[in-house]
Amino acid sequence: MAQKLWPWRSLFLLIPGVNSSKKQMCFDWGPGEMLVCETSFNKKEKSETVPGCPVIYIIRKDVDVYSQILRKLFNESHGIFVGLQRIEEELTGKSRKAHHFIFCRLVRVSKNYRSVIRACMEEMHQVAIAAKDPACSRQFSSQVSILSAMELIWNLCEILFIEVAPAGPLLLHLLDWVRLHVCEVDNLLADVLGSENPRKHESFWKLVTILVLQGRLDEARQMLSKEADSSPTSAGMCRILGDLMRTMPVLSPGTTQTLTELELKWQHWHEECERHLQDGTFASSPHLESLCKIMLGDEAALLEQKELLNNWYHFLVTRLLYSHPTVKPIDLHFYAQSSLDLFLGGESSPEPLDNILMAAFEFDIHQVIKECSIALSNWWFVAHLTDLLDHCKLLQSHNLYFGSNMREFLLLEYASGLFAHHSLWQLGVDYFDYCPELGRVSLELHIERIPLSTEQKALKVLRICEQRQMTEQVRSICKILAMKAVRNNRLGSALSWSIRAKDAAFATLVSDRFLRDYCERGCFSDLDLIDNLGPAMMLSDRLTFLGKYREFHRLYGEKRFVDAASLLLSLMTSQIAPRSFWMTLLTDALPLLEQKQVIFSAEQTYELMRCLEDLTSGRPVHGEPDAQRLQDDDIETTKVEMLRLALARNLARAIIKEGSLEGS
Repeated sequence: MAQKLWPWRSLFLLIPGVNSSKKQMCFDWGPGEMLVCETSFNKKEKSETVPGCPVIYIIRKDVDVYSQILRKLFNESHGIFVGLQRIEEELTGKSRKAHHFIFCRLVRVSKNYRSVIRACMEEMHQVAIAAKDPACSRQFSSQVSILSAMELIWNLCEILFIEVAPAGPLLLHLLDWVRLHVCEVDNLLADVLGSENPRKHESFWKLVTILVLQGRLDEARQMLSKEADSSPTSAGMCRILGDLMRTMPVLSPGTTQTLTELELKWQHWHEECERHLQDGTFASSPHLESLCKIMLGDEAALLEQKELLNNWYHFLVTRLLYSHPTVKPIDLHFYAQSSLDLFLGGESSPEPLDNILMAAFEFDIHQVIKECSIALSNWWFVAHLTDLLDHCKLLQSHNLYFGSNMREFLLLEYASGLFAHHSLWQLGVDYFDYCPELGRVSLELHIERIPLSTEQKALKVLRICEQRQMTEQVRSICKILAMKAVRNNRLGSALSWSIRAKDAAFATLVSDRFLRDYCERGCFSDLDLIDNLGPAMMLSDRLTFLGKYREFHRLYGEKRFVDAASLLLSLMTSQIAPRSFWMTLLTDALPLLEQKQVIFSAEQTYELMRCLEDLTSGRPVHGEPDAQRLQDDDIETTKVEMLRLALARNLARAIIKEGSLEGS
């Protein structure tokens, strides 16, 4: 049975058809998933039986990476993350004024993250509305709740940890926070004002009450003026309450007013509100009297509006606004805890979201991160929030016992989840890059597991590895691609990849395939590649032979017979040529031996004769296998006889020519 952790989060996943009470479970972890199946063993019986569930279930660790809308969140936030890392470089050697500028940029980065969350939330909301399947609609609505909670938490952390607002503006920031996340009032306001007679609208007083609860007193006064215009009996009361709203002291940003002055003014204003209430100024209007009690910060009056407040943190901010407007950050958690207790009233237990917000009000950053890591369904939120807080120098003292810090640990977990996706893995590379301790090792381990399904994808992976001097991974990828090319009989591509991998053994194997292909077809494929091997031909003896043998054919085609003959002989005498290819080389020498002019000298002819005798006698050369099969092959025997005859004639001609040259 699934354990409820949040309305949209479960620790356990039900697998259909698997009964863990009867069968033992077998599982195995993969890079981003877990394989689960039943074994053939009963728990209660010792005898083996046939498994009742012969299916392997794949449980993914990070299912959110497969959501198309959330993928936009991952893609957009990746650019913000990379930009944030570059801010660190700008800090070096900067003045205090420049550091203030960097701080402003950090606040802007935080707002950019929130805007990305909100954009995804709005898109998800539209998809949920448009979904025809009720199950899909519920799933999307659940994702909307997740994103809404993420923005709520991030915004509060931005206010408390990043902006670090002083006492007066702190309350204003919290008011903005509540107004942003309790936005139903705007729709209600439009609905009431759009009616023929707003004052007679059924939600008129509900709207006014919500405006007062959110501290939107100017708008509340405007609504009261409509009540005053249409009801002469309550006009005086509306005017008095409107004046109280107008004169309420508030510390605005940029003001020179001190907290002491604000407290004195607020105390006088509070006493005036209380005097009107005690004098019964609003006794004839329960609605106005209730509003006056709210403005006095009366807890009972506030708790009567539970349905309009929606949640305890709205209750907290309203309570602070009308009871403790100059609250100091250090005292915030006391009011937060008491507000939570009062609002819940012992009727229910705090949800994980409540615990996270409470940890934030206690300024316990690490507890916020811990609670979010447990409650949220992926690592995106905690990884990016922790990274931002780390750049604000708020996590410098928190290192983990296994050698990494909290920022790096969470980034590694998030990047690992990205690598489970067929395209998002490219984003994960940058996250690993910015983890100085374990990022390189983690990247090497994960990049080896990427399935190279297409050559285009393989080239992307290869480029990433080459940019980071990951030699072993480059060699491994090139070998994999070379093997695929060989299996598809694309010898040119295979040779190119083996050269790129600097794999001498595989280059030798591919070179042998080229030579075998030449023997069967009588011509070379991929001539451009072989002609332009350059220094790469030195990777292996066989590759060198392939390049030089192709050069022999080129010289022969250009009718540079002397150069061709010298190269052919050197290939045999230097032992570069494989013994199995000697007969082919000797056969290639036949046209040169039959030329009108003498190409091979007497000494060269003797060398060719020695090679032929070595080949036909079956004596091994440098440990290579002999060629006994030649003695039984009629065709080869004919070739040998032709070669012996051609060599004898060429030797005679060469001796005569050399003798005549000496005589002259």
